[in-house]
Amino acid sequence: MDLVSIKKRFGIVGHNAALDRAIEIAVQVAITDLSVLITGESGVGKDNISKIIHQYSSYKHGEYIAVNCGAIPEGTIDSELFGHEKGAFTGATEMRKGYFEVANNGTIFLDEVADLPLPTQARLLRVLENGDFMRVGSSKVLRTKVRVIAATNVNLADRIAKGKFRADLYYRLNSVPIYVPALRERKEDIFLLFTKFASDFSEKYRVPPISLTPNAIELLQEYRWPGNVRELKNITKQISTLEKNRVIDEETLSKYLKKNTLSNLPMIIPSTSTDKNELFERELIYKFLIDMKREMTELKALVNQIIQDEDVNSKIGKTVAIPSTSIESESILHFDEKKSEDSELFEDSVVINEQFSLLDSEKELIKKALKKHNNRRKEAAKELGISERTLYRKIKELDL
Repeated sequence: MDLVSIKKRFGIVGHNAALDRAIEIAVQVAITDLSVLITGESGVGKDNISKIIHQYSSYKHGEYIAVNCGAIPEGTIDSELFGHEKGAFTGATEMRKGYFEVANNGTIFLDEVADLPLPTQARLLRVLENGDFMRVGSSKVLRTKVRVIAATNVNLADRIAKGKFRADLYYRLNSVPIYVPALRERKEDIFLLFTKFASDFSEKYRVPPISLTPNAIELLQEYRWPGNVRELKNITKQISTLEKNRVIDEETLSKYLKKNTLSNLPMIIPSTSTDKNELFERELIYKFLIDMKREMTELKALVNQIIQDEDVNSKIGKTVAIPSTSIESESILHFDEKKSEDSELFEDSVVINEQFSLLDSEKELIKKALKKHNNRRKEAAKELGISERTLYRKIKELDL
């Protein structure tokens, strides 16, 4: 089918190859009964892809119901999807049909499917496998024939690893995957979308459309658009409403983009076990560096004491070598005779060449801790300020 006519019908603007491929897959899979999983960031237009699948499928004459799984409380999601019997729970004053019953021979679009609670996921899996479901509070098995299209903006593989999403449901939903690219991956489409939104707003409210200077267009395309098409549309509306000058320059546009920079700030990610191990390793290195600094201070004090206690004249033209420490630092003291008899006879110059490997130092520190505690890893780990598991891993890595 003609991509241009499909885009026009569903209000899709752009010529990006990845977007075109997503539309092509949607049309191809529409004639089948396969479940589809649409992935992509929030605001990229995943709902448009689901509507294309519905309209070009054999289910197009049935109901099309879009469900935002993240917006329904966990306590009522089963009732919303599968219905309930009268008296099934407090407030259930009458029997209610769920979406799967209402949309029989139609399509259900489950947006943000990753937010479904685990018990609901089990119910959904049963519907997908054989079309069976039961209303909440009922033991009667009902049947439905529904095309299920799911969408998510998170990595379901990570949710599965954390035990928050069923692997069997994932594979059942992901019969055909469709990826919708983010707006920053479609730079060539950003200005086209801006122009369309500005034109739509102008036509709706009968005001002159806004336009951008070349520098403003460049800024528009370089912005990361964390909110994707939805964010672009909102900003276009704001500028169209608030700016009296209908030609928008770079400075004016930047003011509106700065208001939306909160989404670009770094997120605080909860630390994982790997992060903790890295933190322990850094602490181990810091501990070693502090110990090294203390040893160097003691070494300098020893050198000063030698200079004060020894007969200076016996040191003229000689070199006193200090043995290297366990951290492989070498210190050499050079004493030079001054030419002037009225001035002090000598001056000392300490040349310290610190050549050491953090890896070797870490190994040495672990060996000392193990030796001190007779190879008892638990006590050695406590001494080093790291977990026993991390210590065991470091022992294997360092071949101790």
